[in-house]
Amino acid sequence: MKRREEKSSSKNAFRKPSEMGVKQPGEAKETHETTFLDTYLLELDLDTYVDDFNRRVIGAYQQGTGSVALPADVGIARSLIPPGTAALRDFSYIAPEIPEFVSDKCVGCMGCVTECPDTAILGKAIPASRVEKALAEIGAPEEQAWVRSHWSRTRKYFDQSEKKGDEGALFGIFIDPTKCKGCAECVQVCDELGYHALKMVKKDEATLPRYRHAFNFFRRIGATPKEYINERALADFMLAEASALLYVGGAGSCMGCGEATAIRMMLAASGFVYGPERIAVVAATGCHTVHGPTYPYNPFLVPWTNSLFENAPAVAMGIRARWNQKSWGDKKLWVIGGDGAIYDIGFQSLSRLLASGMDINVLVLDTQVYSNTGGQASTASFFGQDAKMAAIGGSVPGKQEHRKELAQICLMHPDVYVAQTTPAHINHFYKAIIEANDYPGPALINVYATCQPEHGVADNMSAQHARLAVESRAFPLLVYDPRKGKRIRERLSLVGNPAQKEDWWTPPNSGKPFTFVDFARTERRFARQFDAEGNPSGALLQGQEERLRNWLVLQELAGLR
Repeated sequence: MKRREEKSSSKNAFRKPSEMGVKQPGEAKETHETTFLDTYLLELDLDTYVDDFNRRVIGAYQQGTGSVALPADVGIARSLIPPGTAALRDFSYIAPEIPEFVSDKCVGCMGCVTECPDTAILGKAIPASRVEKALAEIGAPEEQAWVRSHWSRTRKYFDQSEKKGDEGALFGIFIDPTKCKGCAECVQVCDELGYHALKMVKKDEATLPRYRHAFNFFRRIGATPKEYINERALADFMLAEASALLYVGGAGSCMGCGEATAIRMMLAASGFVYGPERIAVVAATGCHTVHGPTYPYNPFLVPWTNSLFENAPAVAMGIRARWNQKSWGDKKLWVIGGDGAIYDIGFQSLSRLLASGMDINVLVLDTQVYSNTGGQASTASFFGQDAKMAAIGGSVPGKQEHRKELAQICLMHPDVYVAQTTPAHINHFYKAIIEANDYPGPALINVYATCQPEHGVADNMSAQHARLAVESRAFPLLVYDPRKGKRIRERLSLVGNPAQKEDWWTPPNSGKPFTFVDFARTERRFARQFDAEGNPSGALLQGQEERLRNWLVLQELAGLR
């Protein structure tokens, strides 16, 4: 660290350096405070600080001695955590199983890479000759065969490249055992697509060393060449590691967390287009700040700041104003917040931001409950939902307030881009992020984020339940773009929802509409709304009617009814 000593008063001129900034006996408190900054300004040598942090601070926390052994630190005094330190965090001990790649069944869809909340499963497309040369350098035949099993010849990356006159690329899927929490979300997503190219296997004494060896190979072989990344296949964003993988994993989120996937995808779409140097995040306190950059681990590779629960939009406005003064109009600023920060206590601040016309984007992690503070009901909670302060009992049949429709409220602000989407709808999500970044004004993306403990769903079901929420009209997809026309029906699109012109969607070969009650049957937060025979309560039927009314309003606004 570099120390800069500024011009000091005559009273301080005879002090030793060790005494600078220290209140002397008999010295007035006010005198000490007014001279402190002038006499003891510190500047960080960032390269030295980051190197020291990664070795000394991270090392102490890994040994379990950080809170008792480390001295006061100028970085933590300034609330600084270097970027990407969570990459040094090891979760390999927390799960008994880990995914295994079945290469001959893979088509290179990138669904598993996209939906992983922990940046634990990654893909690469590398020219076949380069892969073979690197494999040949592995001496042990068993190790070479193991690493080779991570590469697949797919139509997407090999055959299509050869048709264009380029060398065919092998597609590789590798699992980082230090980041994988064993949620099996990747396996579920692959199975739902019908590929079955991943399976969970038990860990034993040989598993982790083999996985580490394979993942080290993945790192050594280099990046996917640009010519193998198809920008029209939006899931390919995460092949561009340097620009798109800006959330490194190592966050302390629950297994299968829907919030983490949404954050990863937002950063991937933004970084792919603009690069990490032109993106920054203002985070409202919530689950994502607790499981994200918590000292000393930071999963973000972009500038990130966290103020209070309720004022992230206001902080962002101040940053944007300063950026505009410095002619940094090409930089993309994102606010990230959950139900409480955006729907409730921070709603006024959000409304002010939307009215300001400033070029700021907002990512709302909508879990329909206050996940971080214990599962209390929020204004985003569904009618009839079982949550703290709205529990189901003899006199209270669950939450009795209507859900606040944040997207509809926001689109009524003048000249604001609004989208409602889920990480499970990959193309819809990515297109919304791209359009929000491109929009020259305020933009809000409301994202359905599955919360396993509060929704009462399995760790591997985040994407599936997000899709069920859309299919049941619980959380309709929408995009509102003021650039599309003068009337709401020209600006509002419901593309992506099944059976857009119908009340409910009827699954193929079912003959029965899939309703909000059907969705509620799949989650524990609604379990007490069903009797022993499975009949829904009156409160849940009322909640279903409320979801239908909301859908009919959207249809009318979009000109579909």
